[in-house]
Amino acid sequence: MPSNHTYRELLDANAYLRKASDSFFWQCTTRTVQESKLFPVNPYIALSYLNAWYRWPELLRKIDAAMPAEEIGDRARQVGSYVNTITMGLIPQFYLGGRQILIDMGMLKPTDAIDDVLSVLDFGERVNQSLHRSHAHITPSDAGQRAQIHNERQTQVLEADALGVTPGDRLHTAFGRFMATASAYGFLSHCECRLSFNNHGPYRTSGGHEMLVRDMLDLAECDYPWMDGVSAAIEHNNITVAVIMKDTHFNIVDDWGSFEATPAYDPDNITAVGCYTADYLSDGWLPVAMGSADELADFFDRTRAEMADATTKMWKMMAGWTRDQMVDAGSLVYYAVIKDLAHYAGVYEQSDWFTVDERVQRVKPLFNDEYGGALIAEIVGLVSMSSQNQSEYHMAKHNDGRGEMWTPIPYSILADDEWTSTVGPIGPGRTALPAKTSGWTTTRGKLDQDENNRLARDLRPAGWDLRHYDDDTWVKNHADDPRAQELYRAAQARSVVMGDRGTGLGQADISELRAAGLNISDSDKLVAFRIHGVTPQIPIRVAQERDDAEVSRWARRVWPRIKKKPVTAAGSYEGRRSPFQSAKYIESAC
Repeated sequence: MPSNHTYRELLDANAYLRKASDSFFWQCTTRTVQESKLFPVNPYIALSYLNAWYRWPELLRKIDAAMPAEEIGDRARQVGSYVNTITMGLIPQFYLGGRQILIDMGMLKPTDAIDDVLSVLDFGERVNQSLHRSHAHITPSDAGQRAQIHNERQTQVLEADALGVTPGDRLHTAFGRFMATASAYGFLSHCECRLSFNNHGPYRTSGGHEMLVRDMLDLAECDYPWMDGVSAAIEHNNITVAVIMKDTHFNIVDDWGSFEATPAYDPDNITAVGCYTADYLSDGWLPVAMGSADELADFFDRTRAEMADATTKMWKMMAGWTRDQMVDAGSLVYYAVIKDLAHYAGVYEQSDWFTVDERVQRVKPLFNDEYGGALIAEIVGLVSMSSQNQSEYHMAKHNDGRGEMWTPIPYSILADDEWTSTVGPIGPGRTALPAKTSGWTTTRGKLDQDENNRLARDLRPAGWDLRHYDDDTWVKNHADDPRAQELYRAAQARSVVMGDRGTGLGQADISELRAAGLNISDSDKLVAFRIHGVTPQIPIRVAQERDDAEVSRWARRVWPRIKKKPVTAAGSYEGRRSPFQSAKYIESAC
């Protein structure tokens, strides 16, 4: 009998499926070979696909019933979390990967589990549309390899509060060392894959600079049971850094949250950095150690040392793992890539996300290193499986080949073709890994699972009821509307530089605020002065000469000889020592 789905549903699903296939092919074939000397990466990737095939449909239905996909995307767009460009973009990929393996093995037909397939693709499309709402695409590849997740009210705060750096100063040095250590730590904790990192942007900032927002995720005691104990000293589970760079264009920020720049990324071009934490329990970003450059440098140095210690402990622990434990850990990192959806919805259960389904356990012995490597190479690289081949006339998007990565849903199910609905409910699962014993590190403290879920269900972020007004087009035409003011002030609530000025500010205004501190209330003045290097012992410098022409002449002719370099422009991040000079003095001097 015909299925109860419509022609339009199948057209949409197959279009999204093919978009996912094209994106995944481009990502996989422009990367280095996925191998590791420690973890059996390709076998665990293949097994994660199968686990997703059997388990994601029911779990996503449970999540969707508690909090619709669109609302999760709206929430995640306001913070840095594991619901991001790369993880959400992988929903169709990992799930359809399991389907493709089973089709090629002859264990599945393209008309099987139709209700499951359509529900997973529908959820994936909705959450990605919502997450990427600000640039109105489903994936960064749709936008010319750009991932501009945030809108103006958020990016203004990130730019305004970023602390200036110059090459070789303490903050610049501490930041570079921190990023190197965090990269190695996240790569190991995630079983030698890069799912701990996500980048989005670029966002154009003042002076033609560009800002890249970089998320480092699941750094502390979190969902991964092997991080219990070894990462107990790490304070924040998620860290987001906003990096502003001069003379650099990020020409690629792609579907996997990685980037390329022209010229190549050079730390000496960093002009400012900001640091935040956030998660599914936070109302926006929470500034971390942003009181001064020294305070932030201290935080980076301290956290780097903690991560280095945790890395050593993790190496020792993993060196004692069996192959089964390594395969389980890696496959569960991949399979649980969408786990934070359950956290946002307040329905997270550890057993849902960190056990391997018995149906997958049955085929696990097949996946040795040789077979696992060949399978992954063929399914996502060569795209040469017989189940992937189209007609001899077919030419694929990127390589003109016959193969398409994911098999589409046959339209014949709308007529009289045989079809099945589902793979059935989630069965029992198990793992060779030790059980989780510690709580979850969150922005609300260390919590157990029940309290974590309760707080997630109860959270109502500031401005949530106005989320349908939260776009730059509406604000552009309603800048004076009280609802627009409320949205902007919600984003500015923790900003020292922005205060609660609301809408109507452009980048020139932000540069002036950074330079002159005109927005600072009396109660915040000492804090703001300290941030920008001004104390009672180092007062704000005021121009003593009142003749504008004389000030201008002195700045052009005398000051460069004293300073040995030109005076920087108003609002520049470079060499920023006295940001509270009068705007008139700065303009005249420059």
